[in-house]
Parts: sequence; structure tokens; C-alpha cells
Amino acid sequence: MIRFLRNSRRLFGIAVILAISACKPGRRKGQKLALALERLGPAFIKFGQALSTRSDLIGDELADDLGGLRDKLPPFPAATARTIIEEELQAPLSSIYKEFDNMPVAAASIAQVHRAVTHEGKTVAVKILRPHIERAFARDLDLFFWIADIIDPYWRRLKPTEVVRTFKESVFFELDLRFEAAAANELAENIAQHEPGFRVPAIDWKRTSKRVLTMEWVEGIPINDVAAIRSSGLDPDMILSKAARSLFSQVFRDGFFHADLHPGNLFVDKNGDLAAVDFGIMGRLDWNSRIYMAEILRGFLTEDYRHVAQVHFDAGYVPAGKSIEAFTQACMAVARPITGKPLNEISVAKLLGQMFKIAAEFEMETQPQLLLLQKTMMVTEGVGRMLNPNLNMWELARPMIEGWANAHFGMAGKMKDAARQGYDVARKFPAMLHYMENTLRSFGDKDGVRLHPLSIAEIHAGRRSLYRQWLLLGWTALGVVTLFGMIWLLK
Repeated sequence: MIRFLRNSRRLFGIAVILAISACKPGRRKGQKLALALERLGPAFIKFGQALSTRSDLIGDELADDLGGLRDKLPPFPAATARTIIEEELQAPLSSIYKEFDNMPVAAASIAQVHRAVTHEGKTVAVKILRPHIERAFARDLDLFFWIADIIDPYWRRLKPTEVVRTFKESVFFELDLRFEAAAANELAENIAQHEPGFRVPAIDWKRTSKRVLTMEWVEGIPINDVAAIRSSGLDPDMILSKAARSLFSQVFRDGFFHADLHPGNLFVDKNGDLAAVDFGIMGRLDWNSRIYMAEILRGFLTEDYRHVAQVHFDAGYVPAGKSIEAFTQACMAVARPITGKPLNEISVAKLLGQMFKIAAEFEMETQPQLLLLQKTMMVTEGVGRMLNPNLNMWELARPMIEGWANAHFGMAGKMKDAARQGYDVARKFPAMLHYMENTLRSFGDKDGVRLHPLSIAEIHAGRRSLYRQWLLLGWTALGVVTLFGMIWLLK
């Protein structure tokens, strides 16, 4: 009853703000909703941003409007920031930083950032969670779940409870800055091996905790300030090429990508290298999802729509009972109007968004990780058009996409996949045998099924025969893979 009264009162206040925002003339419904969410506070801003990645649920126009939500709020006092740092790091501020600027350089919905200098003379950025932000999110999340439970029976297609649960999981990572530090560290290690033109600021782990994050200070030009980039003697086309390469590498090579690369989080340093900040929202793609995405892109690049359809069925995303011919026709209907445009006007992100919608009509299950990637691609495409509206970043990345696809779908790629699958089977084989053995033993337990001793002996004999067959099959497969590997290496 207390929960009902509390949430009802809160819901009434939300309704008033929504009604006031709805009266704003000359704006679309999505823009009015975005304005209302900004007024309602941090949790609502973040929820709107999360919804903006689900164009499959709310439509493209509303998703675009919510994607423009500003994540900026008035800063909290510097004295509060200092207190939080001292409580978190268990030391006086003067012993942690040599200098600490009272005026924050950025104030967002969850945290704000101050510039500081360590006693080692390094300039750093100090990110501090807003006071009581966890309590505020817990209160609003309770309201979101309460509303979702009410509307779930009527809007099952939108899966409101599932959407709120996913939002809660993403917020959990953002409310612990150690997770962001770990994400930045992992991305830095991946990038350092292959992409010298893209860097991630180093984490100062000694000065990092749940509510405080200290990292290397990034000095650079916001990537959307093309005039400043040109006046610095840098080539926007070269920067666009680096952006395309880095996103490709993160998505396909590593399966771990920065999912919030808007202009406020991406800078160009004096050497023309890209530097990213804010690693609260990251995306992951498993190997099968990467293969799926690469096959889809290759199919669209070659206009092989039957192949695009087949990939969906092979991945199990579309039920086998659906017509592959009808799905092929749907793929062509979606792609032709987009791929028929001039190269610089083609949006791969929009193409994927349309594909996911069509696939949903064929009962394709929602793939949140692919939707997050599609949203990331859309933001990156927008950045690319700012740098040069006449260049398509995916055309710059096309040689890498095709090279990666050939490496993984040619003979060498098939051998690698066979070896990987063979390793997985070999790794799981002892567990399978152990499970079989325990199952057979349970037949003789006093609480299990009793069998005649001769039957048990016969089952054990069959198990030994099956074991020998599996062992023979495993060694044969290993021999074939080794033979092909030697032939391939000697070619």
C-alpha cells in the first residue's frame, strides 16, 4: 500500500510535467518527450537514452528524438566533490592530488568531472558520482517496474518489464566507476596492439574506487569542430579513415566496442590521433554475432540478398518454418532503396535498422547487442558526415570488412573454425562422460530406477563402446585438421 501511494504521487507529478511539455508548440512528440525527461532528472534521462537504442520498439523518429537527450545537469558543489573523494579514497584531498580545480569541466546526469594534478606532476581527469545518485536511481527504478507491471498485460509486444530490467542492468555498471575503469583498460589493451591512431586514456587505479575514477587528461579538439581541425593543419579525411578503422577493429576483431562515441566523447589530439573518453556504455559481440554481422554486410555489399536471408536462417534468428524466398524478397525490398542512393548518402546503420524490423515481422527474436551496435554505427556515421559529407566511412572500411570476411570464410577461416569447434568438443567431452556416468550410476541408487545386473553390465559395455567411437572420431578429426593445416602452411 505504501508503495502504491508513493508511486501514485510520483506518477501524478510526472503527468504534470508531461502535460506542460506537451503544450510546447512547434515540436514533434518525441522532442516534447525528451524535454519532459530532461526535467524529470537523471534516471529519466538515462532511461530515454536507453530507449533511443530500441527503434524496433518505439520507431525511428521517436528513437532519433530521444537520442538527442542532453546528458548535462547543473554541477554539484566542489566541497561535496572533495568530501566524496576523501571518503572513497580514505585520505585527505591534499595527499591525493597536488592541485584540484573547484570548477568542473563537465557535469552529466550521473557524475561530473574535475581537472586535477597528481603529486607525480601528471594532469588527470577526476570523475565523481553525484551524491545520493544510487538512492535516486533505486527510487525511480521502483517506479519504472511498478508502471511496467501495470502495462505489461496490454503492451506485451513492447516487453516493458524486460526493457526496464535491461535498463537496470546497464545502470548497475554506470553506478560503479570501477566497471568503467575496467572497460577503459580492456579497450586500451585491445587497441594498443593494432590501432596506433586511436588511444584510450590510462587509468590511475591508485586513485580509483566505486564512486571516484581518475584517468589521464585528454587534450584535444572535439571531433565535430571541423574548422578547428583544419586550422590545426590536420586532414579531416584522414581522421575519418581512422574512425572507420577503429570502429571496425573494435567490433569485428575484438568484439568489444565503445557504444557512446558521440562528439562530446571523441577528441582529436595534436598528432591527428583519436582519443575517446567516457566508457560507461560499452558493447560486446560474441563470435557468432560478429560472423553474422560480417556476412550481412558482405551480402549487402555484393547485393546477394539470398545470402543475407540464408545467414539469418543459419544463425537461428528466423524460425526454420518461415519461407526463405519471402525473406529474400523482403531483404531486397529494404536494401534496394538505400543502396540505390549516391554512395555518400548510404547509411549502413539505417539499412540494418530496417533489416531488424523486417526480420521481426518474420518472428526474429530481438538481439539487444546488435541494436546497440546499430545505434553506435548511426552516431558514428553522423560524426563522419560532419568531417566530410561527401565521403562514406563504410566505403573506407570496405577493404577491411572484405579482408576480414575472406580470412574467416575462406579455407583458412574454415580451418580455424573447425579447430575452434574441435577444441570446444574436446574441452566439454570429459564433462559429458562424467554426466553419463553419474546418470548410469543413479539407476542403481536406492531412490532411483533399479535394473537387473545384466542390464547394467550391458549399458556399461555400450558406454565403453560409445567412448571408443568418440575417441576414434576425435583423433580422426584432429588428424584431418592437422593434415590440412600442414598443406595450407606449405602452399
